[in-house]
This record gives sequence, structure tokens and C-alpha cells, in this order.
Amino acid sequence: MPHPTDIKLHQKSRMLEISFDSDETFQMSCEFLRVYSPSSEVTGHGPGQEILQLNKQDVSIEDITPVGNYAIKLHFSDGHDSGIYSWTHLYDIGKNQHQYWLDYLRRVRQAGHKHPDIEKFESQLV
Repeated sequence: MPHPTDIKLHQKSRMLEISFDSDETFQMSCEFLRVYSPSSEVTGHGPGQEILQLNKQDVSIEDITPVGNYAIKLHFSDGHDSGIYSWTHLYDIGKNQHQYWLDYLRRVRQAGHKHPDIEKFESQLV
């Protein structure tokens, strides 16, 4: 599994840029990282217990704390800070970001909520 070689937080654009030793670099929005937090507050305590995160478009990352040699903890502006983002999790959501984002937008739409990106990706949400 690839390991990060560099992690940069771009405050203005609210993007986290992570480079891995596989020569891959991913840019993920704070919103994306927040709605795909690995914490039980988001994932629930088992399959099918996920809690849909809504209205996180304006969330930002206020701090990043290392967790051993295997993860980071992201501290979000909405107070959420209980997720431990392992290198494996970050690599997976970075590599598969587009598919995960489409899945999130589908779930938002199915729940009867709105998101600015739904219209943008409408043709891919079928």
C-alpha cells in the first residue's frame, strides 16, 4: 500500500493535496473528506448504519494531527474531529474519488436533499 510523501492543506481552495510514494497525487476537498470521514459518527457501527452528512460545502480543515506512522486526524471547522484517516483510507478515497463523490450525490438526491453538484453530475447519477 502506498504511503504519503507530502500532505499540503490549501486553505483558500479548501483542498487537501496528498502525494504518495506511488507517484500519485490526489486533491480532495474538505467537504469530500468530511462526508467520507471514517468515524463512527459518519460510518455508523456496522454495515447499513451510515449517516448521510449534509450541508458540508463550507466546511474547512482547521488542523491536521499525525497519528503514529499510519494516519492523520483532521480537525474540521464544524467541530468534527473523531475520524482517523489511515494512509489506506486516504489512498482509497483519493484514487476512487470520482466514484465516491457520485455515490454521495446519489444518496443525497435519494434522501430528497439538494447539493450544488447534483445538477453538474446529473448525467452520471443514473
